[in-house]
This record gives sequence, structure tokens and C-alpha cells, in this order.
Amino acid sequence: MRWRSAPQREMAQVTGESMTDIKILAQDFKFYYGEHCALKGINLEIRRNQLLTIMGPSGSGKTTFLRALNRLNDLVPGTRAEGRLAIDGVDVYGRGVDVADLRRRVGMVFALPVALPMSIFDNVAYGPRKRGIRDRRKLAGIVEKALRDAILWDEVKDRLHDHAGTLSGGQQQRLSIARVLAVEPEIILLDEPTSGLDPLSTLKIEGLLWELVKSYTVVLVTHNPLQSARVGGEIAFFLMGELVERGPASDIFTHPRDKRTEDYVSGKFG
Repeated sequence: MRWRSAPQREMAQVTGESMTDIKILAQDFKFYYGEHCALKGINLEIRRNQLLTIMGPSGSGKTTFLRALNRLNDLVPGTRAEGRLAIDGVDVYGRGVDVADLRRRVGMVFALPVALPMSIFDNVAYGPRKRGIRDRRKLAGIVEKALRDAILWDEVKDRLHDHAGTLSGGQQQRLSIARVLAVEPEIILLDEPTSGLDPLSTLKIEGLLWELVKSYTVVLVTHNPLQSARVGGEIAFFLMGELVERGPASDIFTHPRDKRTEDYVSGKFG
């Protein structure tokens, strides 16, 4: 766990945090863009190998929360965090955190597919090569496993050296997922990964989520309540920077505790 400093590792051992089932923990977590508070005291637990869907309308703080987890928000001037946001019991904003290693451990897939201007094989091998892996046989094994895990191998195995731009939009999004998987993350963040895809590609990626959760902790962001209902599992509803409600999909859609949740899932706003 290279991203932990020595004092942090010792603290985790003393408290037993590393032995818990909680992978991600937010405690009164706030995030600011200048004076604007985008996240207003989020308290949220996400277990290991859990699929959590964060739903809510645009501007609710969903993407800000994802980007806070691997500190991509650091790239935005004038931002700051308050409270605690921890992975495996270690605050990601704490002193001594190796941000580069954090971003490897917490991979992110964006709304638009990002295919690098190179072959399918080289797209997936890009991350491992950056980490110093040069052996062709080892790279081939990594690429095949990542493509299989992204449910893309059977569609591309005979054209690995074709330009990635020849793939369809849905295939390019699964290629983006495979590229994340190739660097062996522990957490996968997906920020509206099907927003620009056709219904068939959308269903393939939604089905892929339940395969990924066997090996990874997965957090999906969507503004589409219907997608949240299809995916199922646990749902957290964000609104105006607040976590309004969290629970099983069956409860959120049939017996929401908060009137704002009921209004959102029934289509009264969004």
C-alpha cells in the first residue's frame, strides 16, 4: 500500500480499519470551488466489492464526489476539501498520500469514451507500459485479461492491432474500462458512462457492472433514474450537494423516505 505514509499504516493497524468491510468512508465531507460549496457534509459508507449508484440531477455534486475520491479536483484552481474522505481507513487528503498511486488504485471512466490514437492492444497496454512492464508476453496476458473482464475480448481478439478509432462508441467505452482494469485498480468510478451510447451498448455496460463488482468496488454516477432502477443494488440520491437518501433500489423506488427522492424518481423534476 505505497500511498500510505508510515504513520498512517500504523494508525490503520492500531484501529483495525484495514480489517473492516468499509472500502470508502465519507464523514462530514465538504468540497468547495472557491466560495461555492459543491458538497455539503456528505456522510457515506461504501463496502468492498459493492456496486453503489449515485443518482441525481445535473449540479447535484455527483461528479465532484467521484473526482474527490482520486483527487482529480486538485487540477482545478481554488478548490478545497473539509471533513474526511477515506479509502481503507486512510484520508485521501491526508499528509503523505502518493496521489499518483492513489489514481492508479482508483480508476475512473468518463462519460465520453476515450480511445487513445493507437491500436486496441496499445490502448490497453498503455498503463502497464507506463509502470515499466515491457515483456511482450506479459503485456499480452494483461491485455487479454482486461479485455475479457470488460467483455470485449471476443469482439476484438482478431484485430488487436487495428486502430482503436475503428471501434463503435459502445466498444470504445468498454475499451476505456479495459484500459482502467489493466493497471489493477481496487476501485472503479464510472461517471455517466452510457450517456452517449445506444440502448444495446448501454445494456452491455450495465450488465458488465455486476461482473466487475466481483473483483472491484464500483461506483456509478447517473442522472437517469431508469438506469438506477435497471442496475439495482444500492442507490444514493444526491441533490444540490447533499446526500438526501441512501438505500436498496427497491426501497428508493417504492418506499422513499424523503419527499424529494419521491419527486425525483417519479419524474417531477430532474
